[in-house]
Amino acid sequence: MKIGMQTWGSHGDIRPFLALAEGLQAAGHEVHLVLTCVDSAAYASHVSKHGVTITVLASPVLTPAQAASFGATAYRIRDPMKQMAAILRLCFDPVEDRMFEAAQDLCRDADLLIGHFMMYPLQFAAEQAGRPYASVVLSQVTIPTEFDHPLGAALLGRTGHRFLWWLTRILIHRAIQSSPNRLRRRLGMAPVTDVLREIWLSRHLTLAAVSPQLCQAQPDWPASVRLCGFFDVPSLDIEGVVSAEVDAFLAVGDAPVYMTLGSWMPHGQAEQARTLHLLSRAARKVGCRAIIQAHAAQACGFVSDERLLYVSTAPHQAIFPRCSAVVHHGGAGTTQSATLAGKPSVVIAHIGEQEHWGKELRRRGIAGKTLHRRSVTAAALARRIRDVLAAPDMALKAGTVAAAMKQE
Repeated sequence: MKIGMQTWGSHGDIRPFLALAEGLQAAGHEVHLVLTCVDSAAYASHVSKHGVTITVLASPVLTPAQAASFGATAYRIRDPMKQMAAILRLCFDPVEDRMFEAAQDLCRDADLLIGHFMMYPLQFAAEQAGRPYASVVLSQVTIPTEFDHPLGAALLGRTGHRFLWWLTRILIHRAIQSSPNRLRRRLGMAPVTDVLREIWLSRHLTLAAVSPQLCQAQPDWPASVRLCGFFDVPSLDIEGVVSAEVDAFLAVGDAPVYMTLGSWMPHGQAEQARTLHLLSRAARKVGCRAIIQAHAAQACGFVSDERLLYVSTAPHQAIFPRCSAVVHHGGAGTTQSATLAGKPSVVIAHIGEQEHWGKELRRRGIAGKTLHRRSVTAAALARRIRDVLAAPDMALKAGTVAAAMKQE
């Protein structure tokens, strides 16, 4: 088949699509992937291993100045619906037209279209062209079921969960329907009445790219929803290789704690310096060795020593297995990479979806209680790291979960 794919977002929204595109191309299909990265132009240099056609569009979406304030704006908003709406307003709406034009181009000769669950421009273009469209969700938190709800209100039972999902769908629709329905009006199409069921989930096929170790398929999921496991690739050229400096640091002394906030590490120098101070101070309070990932640590005045190593980027798949634990933001990709490496996590959540992943890791017994970026202190982070490192049962459980993931 000729398959057109499109995704948008941060590294964690792009990497799964690269993995799926490579797999489909290796299976004999002809794949064209269009990607839009919110905060990086790095993918312009990426070369497909199997010959996938990759088009990098409108990347980065945010200017350096916009990126500097984006994180602070997002995690100051406590209401998850308003938070999601703000992210889309700042990072999706400005490039919607260009993504829709690219989607129309993909639809002209594709037999199948596959899009990020938020990629309504591709879904609408496929609908116009009469082509089947599959959605990819990166978390089970987007799939309603009467057996569970993100709030974790188990005591409410199935009736309570049905009510909560009814309310959640209404709130999601109210928060973000204006943009997709504006495009549908422009195209002369009827408005959607339920963003979650009509856009995020495809009536043809929805792929849930989540490990069964962190997600249980529910009996009332639509037949079109398939739990597929974690979409990942061993390494990407844009991540580089394990440097001699990192390799030497890993080889001497106790296994370090790896600290990364991924795309949520602040871009502004002043805010990044404050975040680095938080992470560094926490590590020194614990007395552990640590590798701290930040793209501008040196410019912020942080210098590596025998206990703390600052890196701008690194291949997580190669380094995580050599660490004792991973402190991270709770993104879907980093969460599953740390779990696949067999390491317990300490999660510092910035948005609602990351809180969900923190809860899932804690449910599996491979992380402590989730911390929140707006309130975390060095002392609180140090306590959480200390608790994880002092819990051999947690490390053992993480290894068991990783072994199961490797068989998927």
